[in-house]
Amino acid sequence: MVACSVQPWQRRSAAAARALAIGLLGTLSTIVPPAFGRLQDPPYPSQDSLRELQQLVFACGRENSSAPCEQARRQADPLLDHPRLPGSCKDILWQVREQAVVASTNNFSRRDRLDNTGRELVRVCQERRQQPAAPSPAQAPRRGPAFSPGQ
Repeated sequence: MVACSVQPWQRRSAAAARALAIGLLGTLSTIVPPAFGRLQDPPYPSQDSLRELQQLVFACGRENSSAPCEQARRQADPLLDHPRLPGSCKDILWQVREQAVVASTNNFSRRDRLDNTGRELVRVCQERRQQPAAPSPAQAPRRGPAFSPGQ
C-alpha cells in the first residue's frame, strides 16, 4: 500500500480553487455574450427605401402588372422580420404582401385600397422612427395640491 502524501488541508484548498474557477467562468459567461456576442440591430429603413416601396405599391395599383407588384412584395417581405419596426408598420407591410397581386380586373376599389396602403406605409413607418422627446419640466403636467382626509 502506498501512503498518500496529500494533506487534508491541501484537498480542501484544491476543491475551493476548483469551485472558485467554476464560479468565475459562470460569471464571465453571463457578462461576455451581451457585451461582445450580440449583433447590432440592422439600421432603421431609410425614408428613401420606404418611399421606393410606396411608389411600387402605387405602380402595382395603377398598372396591375406582375413586375411592380412582385417587386413591392419582395421589398416588403424582409421588413416584416425587421426587429426595430413597430407592429403598426408591420401590419401595413403585411397588407402590401397581401394586396400587391395582379387582379383579373383593375377596378377602382383595388386601386384605392393599394393607394391607401401606400400612403399609410410612409406615414406610419416614418412617424415611429422619430421618437418623441421627453417633456421638459416646464411642459410636464402639473398636479394639484395633495388631498388629505383631515382637511
